[in-house]
Amino acid sequence: MSKPNSRAALSPENLGLIEAIHRLGSMAAAAREYGMVPSALTYRVRQVEDALDVLLFDRSARRAQLTPAGAELLRAGQALLLELDAVAERVKRVATGWEPQFTLAVDAIVARATLFELCEAFYAEGAPTRIKIRAETLSGTMEALQRGQADLALGVGAAEAVPDIHTALLGTVQFVYAVAPHHPLAALDHPLCDEEMRSHRAVAVADTARQGSGITHNLFAGQDVLTVPTMQHKLEAQLRGIGAGYLPLPLAQPYIAAGRLIVKAVEQPRDPFRLNYAWRNTRNAGDRGRALNWWLARLQHAKTREALLHNHHQS
Repeated sequence: MSKPNSRAALSPENLGLIEAIHRLGSMAAAAREYGMVPSALTYRVRQVEDALDVLLFDRSARRAQLTPAGAELLRAGQALLLELDAVAERVKRVATGWEPQFTLAVDAIVARATLFELCEAFYAEGAPTRIKIRAETLSGTMEALQRGQADLALGVGAAEAVPDIHTALLGTVQFVYAVAPHHPLAALDHPLCDEEMRSHRAVAVADTARQGSGITHNLFAGQDVLTVPTMQHKLEAQLRGIGAGYLPLPLAQPYIAAGRLIVKAVEQPRDPFRLNYAWRNTRNAGDRGRALNWWLARLQHAKTREALLHNHHQS
């Protein structure tokens, strides 16, 4: 006779039998609870033991006692049974229209505090949907949506119309050219020209696009560049005077007020940066998942959109 398969042996019913034996103290009592003859229950336990090649119960004791291996199986088995119950509940709830997983592609310019406040509010709904957040920058934010790696993109820059993708205005952000007080450009008392900025190292956040060369903003040909992964890294580098560059005013403002950053006027000021949010088109709102509808409903509120771009230092 071939050895029983370990996965088949660890069925919910078998795990329940082992729990009953431990709880009631004997195989006979567990058999009565399950409406089985004792020999049938004993046979089932031996099948599990043979499949795992371990002894689950110490049969030398008067009361059925778990071996260390049996105790571990019971502990893990109870967790597995709870997970199976949870999966069954999630499947029922997903059938009501909730997506199993909802992925947000979030640009580096988006305020994390507000993003997580929205996540907290979403979880308070009791939805079965699991949230995944992708950190993206520049064209990588839209690319994640286009490639089916995200369901909603926050912080998408101005771009040409993309088939099957709908965009709406998230808001605008003013950028300022900022340097640390000890940076060489800090001492200049006139608006900076392009050549003066080009002669000093810039700090830039890397575009996360996987295809193509990505895009850059406010960099000059031949300029030395320190490339960092996030806007927080860029801020830290500029606070240290490692480089200079444009920062979102809402992010930089507390450091400007504290004297840790100095805003420099430039000869060619930049207009406020327009940012959007985007999602895949459906024929009508009824075809969308409930998680997407929930997020889009929140983004209808002007205060929410503003907070996503401005509340970088909210406690």
